Amino acid sequence: MVHLIDRRVQGKNKSAPNRERFLRRYKGQIKDAVARAVKGRSITNIESGERISIPVKDVSEPSFGHAHGGVWEGVQPGNEQYQRGDQVARPKGGGGGSGKGQGGNSEDPSEDDFVFQLSREEFMNYFFEDLELPNMVKTQLTSTTDFKSQRAGYKTSGTASSLHVLRSLRGAMGRRIAVGGKSARRLKDAEAEMTVLLEVGMDPKDPYFVALKEEIHHLRMRLLAIPFLDPFDLRYSNRVKVPKPASQCVMFCLLDVSGSMDEQKKDTAKRFFILLYLFLTRAYEKIEVVFIRHHTTALEVDEEAFFHSRESGGTIVSSALNLLAQIVRERYAASDWNVYVAQASDGDNWDNDSVTCKQLLINNIMPLVQYYAYVEITDGQPQNLWLEYEKVAEHQTHFAMQKIETPADIYPVFRELFKKQPK
Repeated sequence: MVHLIDRRVQGKNKSAPNRERFLRRYKGQIKDAVARAVKGRSITNIESGERISIPVKDVSEPSFGHAHGGVWEGVQPGNEQYQRGDQVARPKGGGGGSGKGQGGNSEDPSEDDFVFQLSREEFMNYFFEDLELPNMVKTQLTSTTDFKSQRAGYKTSGTASSLHVLRSLRGAMGRRIAVGGKSARRLKDAEAEMTVLLEVGMDPKDPYFVALKEEIHHLRMRLLAIPFLDPFDLRYSNRVKVPKPASQCVMFCLLDVSGSMDEQKKDTAKRFFILLYLFLTRAYEKIEVVFIRHHTTALEVDEEAFFHSRESGGTIVSSALNLLAQIVRERYAASDWNVYVAQASDGDNWDNDSVTCKQLLINNIMPLVQYYAYVEITDGQPQNLWLEYEKVAEHQTHFAMQKIETPADIYPVFRELFKKQPK
């Protein structure tokens, strides 16, 4: 019998199977701890890990002990205090000195909570567990790898349709030059020498002339024996399949930067955009982000100008929607991209422009996008833009709208927008 001993140094994740079992077993307690952690941190830092604490009483292991079962009869020594049939008063505190009733603590103060570190991936899994991307047209995007055909030089075998004629003829020419080059040069010299001998009047029956003539004939036959195109010369275009991103999406961020949008509202909108971006990274390998800010006019800008540039004036939301539709048509074909739009505004807009926004969404934008999320950052009554957008939501299942009054509402609103759809 042969015994194999593994003496390799174990990595830091040597207890990974045990950790997975632990996470599955105490899933409920961990989800509650993650929810508490989310409330106490900024959304901008939500992608990092977290130290999770679980009460010891929740992770205690069951234990087995020996105990008498059934009905037992025994003889006990007598005493001077009690007689058979006496009633014994209940002990104060609920039980025998070591109980945990009114006379004792409910938990042992000497035992600390069980604390462990959740990795970023584990934290995000619990954070997004009951959410999903709604209305996904392409299924199994994260698990299926697509391939594209790409040229990779030439090969010596293949189908007739992949034959590269120019490359094959070039190879044949090079082969003929390499094989018959010496004979061609000798033939040229021999023919020139025969011409000179004929000019000087050498007798054609002369042995040297006869031998030269036979050599010329032999060289010509040798050159004619070289095939013009040999199977060895054939070259076929070689194409290989290379993996390409299985999924890609573009996320449009539309932000109202008019005078009514103060810095606090802009910061709230920024947190919502960041949360949506983190959510999309879990389903897509390639994500492009387009920032569109608007007041009376709309402009595509970079992230720095999107969040920090100062503007003032009125609001015409339709300018941003027109620019959005234009960019989607010009740069993001529906066959290659999934389009998601997140719009943040305080709802203040010109009355006649809100009707235009509704028509633009229904006729031009909603057929091009996978999902459109609108959040209205206000603590007052619904504005005219909200009332028109409600009419869009009645006819478009992939259009969602919610209100955000305080930064604390971001996460609940986000969960409501992207909650799992009923099967």
